Amino acid sequence: MEPVVLAVGAPGAQDLSVWGLFMMADWVVKSVMIGLVAASVWCWAIIFDKAMKLRRMKAAATDFEEAFWSGGSLDDLYDEVSQNPADPLSATFAAGMREWRHANERGLAAAGAMKANLAQRVERVMSVTIGREMQQAERYMTVLASVGSVAPFVGLFGTVWGIMNAFTNIAAQQNTSLAVVAPGIAEALFATALGLVAAIPAVVAYNKFSTDLGRFADRLDSFVTEFSAILQRHLEERG
Repeated sequence: MEPVVLAVGAPGAQDLSVWGLFMMADWVVKSVMIGLVAASVWCWAIIFDKAMKLRRMKAAATDFEEAFWSGGSLDDLYDEVSQNPADPLSATFAAGMREWRHANERGLAAAGAMKANLAQRVERVMSVTIGREMQQAERYMTVLASVGSVAPFVGLFGTVWGIMNAFTNIAAQQNTSLAVVAPGIAEALFATALGLVAAIPAVVAYNKFSTDLGRFADRLDSFVTEFSAILQRHLEERG
């Protein structure tokens, strides 16, 4: 007697496609799957947005550095960028120059007792600006970190819940055949797969962006050091 082959679409056949696994899941596992898909979409939106912003920041900073070291007037450069700084580097420069001009207007740069503190004040103002600009640049990084660390466990919760339902179904039907066990197990493992799909890009992107932002912050700190040296040299030349 030849074995009976269960055709797709025949009565009792199980749809093990992605949509079929989702539709077979109960409301708890469905909620887990929907949440993981939403988290994955959110992470990818953050990844693309952050990648584009970092590219623009680096390009704008390079253009500003070329203008800064071109030998032109720093006052003219400040007048050009102070109203609408295009990147954190130009915003940092504008903050330092603003403090410097304010001191000049009050005659502090010419007062011998105030010269020693002026360079430190300008450096502090620029450091505060760096902190504010980097805080804005690092926005939503915590979302990537949270999804990367939590999504696998959320998917595992959906898997455990789905396996519980599978064993409950086995006990109810008193049938341990593969046709009874496979759909529930596949549905449960699908939740884990979605958790990994959400977590892996988030972790990779978080590590990449953290490294890039750290290097950019170092670039800003180096600029502050160089600008402070120029300012100190200018004060010394004034005598």
